[in-house]
Amino acid sequence: MLKACLNGGLSRDDHPAVPISPAELAADATRCRAAGAAAVHVHPRDAAGRESLAPADIAAAVTAIRAASPGLPVGVSTGAWIEPDPAAQVAAIRAWTVLPDFASVNVHELGAEAVAGALSERGVAVEAGVWTVNAVSTYRRWRVPCLRVLVECMEPEPATALATARAILAALPAGGPPTLLHAEGPAVWEVLAEAVRRGLSTRVGLEDIQSLPDGSPASGNPALVAAAVALGAG
Repeated sequence: MLKACLNGGLSRDDHPAVPISPAELAADATRCRAAGAAAVHVHPRDAAGRESLAPADIAAAVTAIRAASPGLPVGVSTGAWIEPDPAAQVAAIRAWTVLPDFASVNVHELGAEAVAGALSERGVAVEAGVWTVNAVSTYRRWRVPCLRVLVECMEPEPATALATARAILAALPAGGPPTLLHAEGPAVWEVLAEAVRRGLSTRVGLEDIQSLPDGSPASGNPALVAAAVALGAG
């Protein structure tokens, strides 16, 4: 499965094609689906352009994407940089009026299991984000069922990112949920190739990388998805 990560915390200063509004997210999601993405991950924004977990902002983004691309699974982030207070995160999730199909929760963040539990209680599938080998032991103690584990390599140097990926994958319990392997920054394409070699799900998009495998600038998310498909992802 290839997921397109459309915007993250980026702005137009980072890349002119970053989708921000619900309508832009919907249009980009449709183009990425046509290019080969099987799901999308988005960071909805408020009226000022800030990342948001507020019910109205989640509803606007998810509704727009589903209207434009029916049946395409839509996921959102619950990263602590969006809302650092776990109690406020849980309260926002419990107030959501339109539910995404899944949401990512970073295992190492304060109150992560409570946030994951609130999502599960609402019927939103949980993606457990594991950034380090140490986080695997925390994930093993979770009692919340997960849709998949995100092995997320944040090191910029490809060899280091690949070493981290292999160490996390080796530490994960056998027989667990499916794994999605990806990186951010310069290591994206090497780690994506590793995911393809292992037959794992992966993701790509402007949130993670703004250049194509040959180093040239990407025109936007659909071009990144098409490049990933050409490398065997999806």
